[in-house]
Amino acid sequence: MKIILFGASGMVGQGVLRECLAAPDVDEVLVVGRSALGVTHAKLREVVHPDFFDYASIEPALKGYDACFFCLGVSAGGMDEPRYTRLTHDLTLAAAGTLARLNPAMVFVYVSGAGTDASEQGRSMWARVKGRTENALQRLPLRAVYLFRPGFIEPVHGERSKTGAYRLLYTLLRPLFPVLRRLFPRHILSTVDIGQAMLSVARHGAPRPMLEVADIRDAAGRA
Repeated sequence: MKIILFGASGMVGQGVLRECLAAPDVDEVLVVGRSALGVTHAKLREVVHPDFFDYASIEPALKGYDACFFCLGVSAGGMDEPRYTRLTHDLTLAAAGTLARLNPAMVFVYVSGAGTDASEQGRSMWARVKGRTENALQRLPLRAVYLFRPGFIEPVHGERSKTGAYRLLYTLLRPLFPVLRRLFPRHILSTVDIGQAMLSVARHGAPRPMLEVADIRDAAGRA
């Protein structure tokens, strides 16, 4: 299996990359990013590309892949809806639309979020935009699209968020993770769970396109 990964430098993407590189049936992982990761592995290829709204110059490098794991995202904090829409909906669809044209048999997995509003009509701005993005992805001519809606994600192997406030939060909560897992088992996933679940749906599919926390955990168990 050959996989394209977006967002490999973020906390979730770091965990997904680790699981992909460790999987025996993954032959190659192509990371598309704005800067090099500084990671060396026999299965890893990188394309450094500054413009995530236009892939014309690198299209030949994006052909021939079985799955795309899209872990790229931004916080809505401090943004108005037009800017958040551009950096969430427009950016995601630019990549997904290109890949749908180049690899129509591809499985596309998108990291959305718990509470996403598929109606696109709710009061929460970020949830509306995420819902609009999910709906647009499902209309693309791809073999399958899976929408992951995780809640709280625990970094397991030293993965770090690129957002300073999140790094502080995770540092403060780290001693409490064992207790939180016992108290809220239906709300917490690990970076390992996310990576294993993505591999599982790329291999075997899933009963439905939207995967909530319990569905992601079940998929990880089938990996």
